[in-house]
Amino acid sequence: MTGTDEPVLLTIQGRAAHITLNRPRALNALTHTMVERIDEALTVWEHDPTVETVVLTGAGERGLCAGGDIRAIYEDAKAGGSASAAFWRDEYRLNARIARYPKPYVALMDGIVMGGGVGVSAHGSVRIVTGRSRVAMPETGIGFVPDVGGTYLLGLAPGELGTHLALTGTPVGAADALLCGLADHFVPADLLPRLLADLATTGVWDVMERYVRQPPPGVLAEQRAWIDTCYRADTVEEIISRLRAHPDPEAARAAETLSERSPTALKVTLAALRRARRLGPLERVLEQEYRVSCAALSSHDLTEGIRAQVIDKDRAPKWSPDTLADVTDADVDRFFTPPEPPGPGTAPCSGSGPGLAPLASAQEEPW
Repeated sequence: MTGTDEPVLLTIQGRAAHITLNRPRALNALTHTMVERIDEALTVWEHDPTVETVVLTGAGERGLCAGGDIRAIYEDAKAGGSASAAFWRDEYRLNARIARYPKPYVALMDGIVMGGGVGVSAHGSVRIVTGRSRVAMPETGIGFVPDVGGTYLLGLAPGELGTHLALTGTPVGAADALLCGLADHFVPADLLPRLLADLATTGVWDVMERYVRQPPPGVLAEQRAWIDTCYRADTVEEIISRLRAHPDPEAARAAETLSERSPTALKVTLAALRRARRLGPLERVLEQEYRVSCAALSSHDLTEGIRAQVIDKDRAPKWSPDTLADVTDADVDRFFTPPEPPGPGTAPCSGSGPGLAPLASAQEEPW
């Protein structure tokens, strides 16, 4: 089950089973194969009485995971393929499984943790950040919408902090990740090797008290006043207007960031976040995110955003529509419309989503 060339390394050290994302040159970006390997391992370990704890880490020095393999998504979208829809279906099911996993799932959110990296870590039962952590859902910058349960997590953040992070994609450090409910504990990075060694012999709840420390101060707590005032508006246009009118210079910087994002992605993200707050369990939000992601796959802005940021790296995306005023309610509603039943000639994302919504109200363990 192990091998240094494998994209996911699976090992057992005493009482702890370890998942190591092992694509350090790609900042451990997730592929469909990686998602499948993790899911298979979780199945085995769930029924292995010698495994008490599951630990997720990332190879290399830069971070846990920068997200999904967006180059692959770009190529699939350009070709009109179905690979991305299949990847998201299994990825979102894995996100939900992690949230309901019956054994402690310890995620070391050290370094960069973005997009899909948040999905495989921030739904865990023990989420650890360090002084190097940079946690974000930066999807609007590539014409996409926060997924992997990101709208669920950010919808639960205090006040309008989640709205700010979802629309701007701003990365946060340890203290702010804790404040927003994206993590549970701060552990200095230099203590992680000792913590991992202790997990081989000791249960996680007995181990954590030895290593948890107070994080360095964050910035969001002091910014709550202008964030809550500006982002509680009903539309993106009004949010930007309030940001520009606010005297705090950080508000003006946020407005400038939003002016560079995909207008369609901004409006869909705001709608998705507000709807997520009313949907209830994570599984129902993931079903919504699947519909939104599939709709984005056929949109202009997703491929254009990836082209500008990752492929050509000119950092000059040409959004369409290129103004908020030109993004209609109908344009936004299209992202939330349930797909048609699958049939000959239907689009790759047609048919049912990941199939999680019926599990949301189940009394028994769905997995």
